[in-house]
Amino acid sequence: MKIVMRVKLMSEADQAAALLATLRTVNEAACWVSGVAFERGVPREYELRKHTYAELKTRGLGAQAAQHVIKKTRDAYTTLKANIRAGNLGKPGSKRRVKAETKPITFRSEAAQPYDDRCLSWQYDAGTVSIWTTAGRLRGVRFACSPDALKTLREHRKGESDLIECDGVFYLIAVCDVPEAEQYEPGGFIGVDLGITNIATTSTGYRAAGRGLNRHRKRQLDLRKKLQAKGTKSAKRLLKKRSRKEARHTADVNHIVSKTIVTTAERTGSGIALEDLTGIRSRVRLRKDQRTQLHSWSFHQLASFVEYKAKRAGVPLVYVDPAYTSQQCSECGYIDRRRTTAAHHVCSDFDIVDGTAEPRSGPGTWESEDGEEGTRVHVSFGTDDESFAYEALRKGGTLKLWTYVGDPDEGRPLCILTAPAR
Repeated sequence: MKIVMRVKLMSEADQAAALLATLRTVNEAACWVSGVAFERGVPREYELRKHTYAELKTRGLGAQAAQHVIKKTRDAYTTLKANIRAGNLGKPGSKRRVKAETKPITFRSEAAQPYDDRCLSWQYDAGTVSIWTTAGRLRGVRFACSPDALKTLREHRKGESDLIECDGVFYLIAVCDVPEAEQYEPGGFIGVDLGITNIATTSTGYRAAGRGLNRHRKRQLDLRKKLQAKGTKSAKRLLKKRSRKEARHTADVNHIVSKTIVTTAERTGSGIALEDLTGIRSRVRLRKDQRTQLHSWSFHQLASFVEYKAKRAGVPLVYVDPAYTSQQCSECGYIDRRRTTAAHHVCSDFDIVDGTAEPRSGPGTWESEDGEEGTRVHVSFGTDDESFAYEALRKGGTLKLWTYVGDPDEGRPLCILTAPAR
């Protein structure tokens, strides 16, 4: 299993200047290589090297750096073709697709540059790296990471690392090939329902409420609107300072939720069943005021966090069809398309005595109050309004209420109501 480690470089002023100049030089060269590839119909990497390698050497790039620039450019066109083929850039003739097909790919001046072990070496004990730049080899560049991350780098780092710049700080993105833990045979599965109101709801009763995260997103959105409308230098400076703050907070919340789900499954010897929500944004149509909320929903990030944490812990994970998972009752399997919340549903399971019992199932609402007879619950089955004394059982984070209804001689169907425990 491959995981990515992000390591911060604690570079001095002269080292930072050399690294920044290197990124700008290699990305300017990549833009030139992209133009050559576009003019010549994007040839194979070997053929593209014939047309560009000598010029890249004259621009001050080393042999390995020149090879990586050519490979990076060719890989960018491979990715572009794959996105066009998959329809990710729209239908044929669409404005976005035409723009992508009729112009060469360009690279930002601070775009990532790959390094292999010839251009970059790690000194784990000293906490430094030696890295190639256009100004020469930089030795003794300090890096910072946690002890666990350092241990993972020392034992499992393989392949290339990418140098990136973010707000004046340089990072190395290293790939570590970590062996997966052996999966155990699960005694059952924990179902995980992903949503916006509740980030994740599990069949064990755990519910990660999304209210705090949604309020944070709304607050960040309103603040961005105010600063963008103001348009002053200080407003733009503050906008840059707050950039990616929402993304960092969302990732932190998703890490906490995913860790809770995986540790619960590991502790109970269960597997995890996740919804496969691929393509949900293209399948639904929403009002304009709802689109921001839908497109900021980070369900894929949460699922990827659960997946890689489960692999490291040896927890079995499967993806299931999400159809009707928010409308189907977990007790009886009844699907109610009119349900607006899982907290209000009456389902039935029943003891058949003479084979004459009929289920009492359907959408319902309930209200409860404490009394001498127990919890008095008013239940509405369609057009029937009945009131019974219910017994209560707390199971995890779910409150189960039940009673026998009907004539005892006719089977006494057992009516069950489930709702999140308050």
